[in-house]
Amino acid sequence: MVKELSECRVLIVDDVKANVDMLVEALRADYKLSVALGGEAALRAVEKSPPDLLLLDIVMPDLDGYEVCRRLRADPATRELPVMFLSSLEDVKDKAKGFELGANDYLTKPFEILEVKARVNSLLKAKSYADAMKAAQERDLAIAREIQLGLLPSDFAARSGGSGWGVHAVIEPARHVGGDLFEVLRLSDGRMVLAVGDVCGKGITAALFMAVAVTLLRTLARQCQTPDEILRRLNDELAAQNPRAMFVTMACLDVRGGRITCANAGHDTSLVVGSAGLRQVLPSTGTVLGLFPDQQYTSETLELAPGDTLVLYTDGVSEAANPGGALFGDEGLRACFAKGAGATAAESVERLLTSVRAFAAGAPQSDDITILALRRE
Repeated sequence: MVKELSECRVLIVDDVKANVDMLVEALRADYKLSVALGGEAALRAVEKSPPDLLLLDIVMPDLDGYEVCRRLRADPATRELPVMFLSSLEDVKDKAKGFELGANDYLTKPFEILEVKARVNSLLKAKSYADAMKAAQERDLAIAREIQLGLLPSDFAARSGGSGWGVHAVIEPARHVGGDLFEVLRLSDGRMVLAVGDVCGKGITAALFMAVAVTLLRTLARQCQTPDEILRRLNDELAAQNPRAMFVTMACLDVRGGRITCANAGHDTSLVVGSAGLRQVLPSTGTVLGLFPDQQYTSETLELAPGDTLVLYTDGVSEAANPGGALFGDEGLRACFAKGAGATAAESVERLLTSVRAFAAGAPQSDDITILALRRE
């Protein structure tokens, strides 16, 4: 819904009271108004309650309008806040500097009130429509996220009950939707097929490719007897129609009794956490899926002792960055499981996810995060 212009708030920033009074008198009947008498006060006011439009003088004693605009544009929270300079500086170079810093409009003093009102109205209309479109897109993406996560298994106990294994997994897209995937299938012959994958890129494109990959994987898992055959046929299916040259890395596991058989198509190695300590296992045995047909993959087997936990993850874990730019990496993984895995698969997943979040310390998530733990009971 487009916001009513009468509900929009305009912040007037000028250190000259006469200018402020003139603008307040001209705009008070049409909009909600706030006033700041300097640059520092303007930044505090915006931080406390962002307006819909900033009318900004340039020449002020404490902090000039150029610097105020520069700081607003440098902050993701205010990067798109409309700014109109109202200044006595009328040289072309001054105007050019204002627009280079990200101003939406520039009006020189002395100005005509009718022109000010018309430009304010135009900027607020544009922002209202843009906000409405953004809100609609957010709703659509939230629905897309719900649909995408609905494609993935959630009742792990039902899929692993009676198998002698505990399974748990979690996915956190970097955006509303992403390209990571996991699968846990319990087949009619008693075996389980598990997989973790990572589609190149993020967003809607990666999510659509992920949905195709998951659908094919489920079908092929029921037709094929080994992980290498599953990956070979999945690669051929994806490569047959792939106009954008998308690809997905994937580790695919077949679990029978106490033995795990795995094929790895360009995916990260996995970790075993147990009585023997922490060790990396199951390296890549073939190229990524979707780019080149007729690729061959090999499988290897792994025996886990009771109490051992196998942890699979995507590079959103190992490449999670903190505010200083350092990566979680192998060091973070070792530190997380230095004292062993959790008592359950779910506890192991939560421990690693908590460690990644603590390491990131609020830094923006740059990639999808997926973790799957498989524990031999």
